[in-house]
Amino acid sequence: MKKIDHIAIAVPSLEEALSYYEQALGLTRLSIEVVEEQGVRVAKLDAGNTHIELLEPLSSESPVGKFLSQRGPGLHHICFAVDNINAELCSLKEKTVRLIDNEPKIGAGGAKIAFVHPKSTGGVLMELSEPQTKDIH
Repeated sequence: MKKIDHIAIAVPSLEEALSYYEQALGLTRLSIEVVEEQGVRVAKLDAGNTHIELLEPLSSESPVGKFLSQRGPGLHHICFAVDNINAELCSLKEKTVRLIDNEPKIGAGGAKIAFVHPKSTGGVLMELSEPQTKDIH
């Protein structure tokens, strides 16, 4: 694990949440994108040495939609940047860590992502993220 890549916060409305984070806190919006595979619209904000990701569900049946209906808005997960997500997943499996994703999926920004079950992390949903490699030509 290299560093904390981002802290994700589940919100019912990106527009309302962005108003607070940009105007009250002065954070800079870096991007907004839809990640269909995860069922969310994501706003990424610059928070100095890490990012804040605001997650708005695309439907009430998406994982973030279910989270909001059960727990309300708030901290959803912490994401750690990794160099090689496949190697990290293998290492965690060998240590019998409970995973939600045994294989990487595609997340925001095209990153390879996988989630670790909160039952293995003291109750915190943890994400691993390997950034998309840039093609240098």
